[in-house]
This record gives sequence, C-alpha cells and structure tokens, in this order.
Amino acid sequence: MKARQLLDYIFIALKGMAMGAADVVPGVSGGTIAFISGIYEELITSINNINLSLITTLRKEGFKAFWNKLNGNFLLALFLGIFTSVLSLAKFLSWLLENHPILLWSFFFGLVLASIFLVGKEISKWNLGTIAILLIGAAIAYFITELPANENVDGLPYLFLSGALAICAMILPGISGAFILVLLGSYKTILDAVHERDLKIVITVALGAIFGLLSFAKLLKWMFSHYKNMTLALLTGFILGSLNKIWPWKKVLETKTFGDKTKVIDDMNVWPSSFEGENQLLLAIILAIIGFSLIFILEKLASKK
Repeated sequence: MKARQLLDYIFIALKGMAMGAADVVPGVSGGTIAFISGIYEELITSINNINLSLITTLRKEGFKAFWNKLNGNFLLALFLGIFTSVLSLAKFLSWLLENHPILLWSFFFGLVLASIFLVGKEISKWNLGTIAILLIGAAIAYFITELPANENVDGLPYLFLSGALAICAMILPGISGAFILVLLGSYKTILDAVHERDLKIVITVALGAIFGLLSFAKLLKWMFSHYKNMTLALLTGFILGSLNKIWPWKKVLETKTFGDKTKVIDDMNVWPSSFEGENQLLLAIILAIIGFSLIFILEKLASKK
C-alpha cells in the first residue's frame, strides 16, 4: 500500500465524521457509511489487529513497530472524526430529527438505497446461495426494525450487554447501533449517564463496547477471509431490510413521555398521500436523489484516486 499523506488522513477523518453523524441517528448505521466510503475492510482488519501480541511488539520492537502493526494513524484519524462528529453534530441532527424529520430521512433513504447497489456490486459471483443469504439478511434486519422498544433497564450487566450488542450493530452495514439501544431500552439510560457524567454506567457500557468490538471484528474478518461473497450478500440484505426503518413518512401509533420529552416508541410506514400533515413530497424526492447521487459521486472520486 502506498504511504498515506496528511491529506489522506484528513479524508479518513471526514469519513469518520460521516460515520459518527450516522451513528447518533437511530436507523442509520455507521458501518454503512464505512462500507460506501471504501474503508470497511481496513477498519475490520485494524480492529482485529488489537490483541495481546501488540504488547509483545511494543516491548521487543518499540513504539513505531507497535503503531504500524496497529495501523494507528488510520484508527486515530477515523476515531477523531467519529468523536468530533458525535460531539459537534449530534445536537444539530437531533434538531433536524425534531423539526424536519421527513427531509432528513429522505436524504438518508436515498443514501442507503444507493449503498445497496454499491455493496451488492462487490459480490463477484451470484448464485442461489448468495440470493438466499441476501434475503435472509433482509428479513433479519426488517424483523429487528419491527421489534417494540423495551422499558429502560438500569442493571450494570444488562448495560454491559447493551454496549456490546450496540457496537456490533454499529459496524454492521444496515443495522443501527443507536436503534439497537432503543430496542433494548438502554438508549435513554446511556444518554442520561453521558449528560450527567455517571462514570459507573459510562465505563460499564464502554467496556461492553470494547468487548463486543474486539470479539465481533474477529468473526467479521474470518467471514470476509473465507466467505466473502456470502458475507457481502448478508450485509447487502441487512441494508435492504433497514430501509423499512428510515422510510420518511410514518404514522405514530404510540408515544411515551420521558421527563419533559415525548418519544415515539411505535409507528408504521405510510404512503406520502396518506401522511397526516404536510408531506413535503417534492423536496423529499429532491433530497433523496441528492443522497442517492452522492454515493456514486463519492465512489467515482475514490476510484479515480
């Protein structure tokens, strides 16, 4: 691989910012952004390199060898982008979700729809097996998006498990880690803990996330090494099934009040013509087309580079 320059790492950080922005929205996966921006397999490989042998490398060969084996520059740039995005864009995205949900979901719908073609294009051999795996992946993702949200659960073992499952979802294209936390009933508990700086809960969730990330990355790396076409088909199915969650026009079926905020905990998709209120159809279609086109523009730029 050609040695990266500073500009390359700036672009990696920008991709991390896009992943972070996606991860704070329940319904959009940072893993999807990683895949369509061309860094998914490198991310999985780099995470998979984090093991006890790194300590041996550090002790015997020094920090430079340790950092190179870790792919430290890549991970540092990417996670700086993710954390910067989460801290700076989360409030703005929350505002958009609150005030312009149809327009935001339309943009994401176009973006995710295009990523289905982009990921599916990577499958080198289509047969009955890959088609079946794709349909199974789509069914699993659709089923997950239809699950009702649980009540908040505050037990530390449960929160550890929530962190582990959420981080696994975050690195899977098509399945949103934030949405998994909503389903598990831990979303509000963890958000409150971050805002109130409850270190006991934050550390518990972080340890669960680290455990889930390191263990799940090994499985993904093994799947890519041995069953790449099947894995890509499964991930394409996950993205396809997730479209159910990010359909822009919804009818609210049930809400719940948390403190001074009311959250939607159950809804159903409707056609724009059946939407109660202004459906903003023309602007929504334009934003969906922009999102759809953006993915292929980014792919063209990446392939030229």
